Amino acid sequence: MAGVSTATVSRALQSPDIVSKKTRDAVFAAVSETGYSVNTAAQMLRRNRSGTILVILPDIANPFFSKILSGIEEVATQANLTILIGNTNGEDERFANILENLRNGRADGALLLNGCAPPDGLLAEGVPVISISERVNNSDIPHVGTNNEEAAYDATRYLVSLGHRAIAHAAGPDGNTLTEDRFAGYARAMAEAGLDDKINRVPCGFSFGDGQRAARHVLAKHADATAVFCANDESAMGMIRCLQDEGYVVPDQISVMGFDDVPYASIFQPELTTVHQARNLIGKQAMRMLLDFLSDQPMPVSPTFLEHSIVVRNSTSEPLDSGFS
Repeated sequence: MAGVSTATVSRALQSPDIVSKKTRDAVFAAVSETGYSVNTAAQMLRRNRSGTILVILPDIANPFFSKILSGIEEVATQANLTILIGNTNGEDERFANILENLRNGRADGALLLNGCAPPDGLLAEGVPVISISERVNNSDIPHVGTNNEEAAYDATRYLVSLGHRAIAHAAGPDGNTLTEDRFAGYARAMAEAGLDDKINRVPCGFSFGDGQRAARHVLAKHADATAVFCANDESAMGMIRCLQDEGYVVPDQISVMGFDDVPYASIFQPELTTVHQARNLIGKQAMRMLLDFLSDQPMPVSPTFLEHSIVVRNSTSEPLDSGFS
C-alpha cells in the first residue's frame, strides 16, 4: 500500500528520521488505514530476546521501592520492554526460583534490589545483572545507588551542627551492606567531631516495629541521648511513635532523624528530617545501564552514585536539655 519494500517499512517504523518525508508519510498513511501494529513478540523472537526485564525485591510491601520501580518502568516502557517483578521475601530459595526466569529465557536481564549475588553456577557468564540501592558485597556486579556512607556522614554532621553531642545510631539489620555503610558514615562523623566516646550503635532493623524496640533500648541504655539517627525512615517513625507513647516530646526532648525520604516522611507527625535519595533517578539510571549492557556496551567498574541531600523538617531541633535524664 505504501509502494515501498518491507525493509523500508521497517526502517520507517523503527527509525523514522533515516527515511525521506515522502516515504515516511506514505508508510504511516498505510499504517493508519490498515490499523497495523508492530508484533513485538515476533521482533523479540527474531532477536533471540524475551523483551522482559526481571526486577527482584526483598519486600514488595516496603514503600521505599515505589519510586525506584517507577523510574525503572518509565525507561523500560520507552524501550518497549516489560517488567517482571519477583519478591523474595528475604528467602534464598525464592530468590533462586525467581532467577530461573533468566536461565530459561523468560527475561533478558535483572535488576537486583535485595543486595544478594546470584548463587554460584546458577547464571551463565555474561547475563546482564545490575544491583540497585543495596550493593552486593565482594562482587563485580555493576551498582547504582546512593553513597550511603557519605549520606550517613552528612546526616550525623547535621545533628552535630545543631549542637547534639550524645547521638545514638539505630542501625539496620546485621549483615546488611546498607547497615554497615551507614554506621561507618555515622561513626566517622562522630569521630571527626571528637565524640568517639559517644558512638552508640543501637540494635534495630528497617521496620516500624524495629524502631519501636530500638526506642525502648535507647530509653533503657542511653538516657543521655539528645538525638537518634535511624538507618531508615520506617524505623525512625517507629522510634518516634514509641517515644510519644512513653510521654516524650520529639524533638523537644530528643531529635530523631531518618534516611530515605519515603512518601510518608513529609506527613508523619512530627514531619521527619531525613536523607533524601533520588530514588526515581536511581531507577532510571539503572534501567538505562541495563539497556547499555544488553547492547554489549562496557559497564562501569566503579559504583554509580547519585546525589543525596538533607531534608530538614520538624523531628529535629537544637538540644533543649540533656536528653531523658
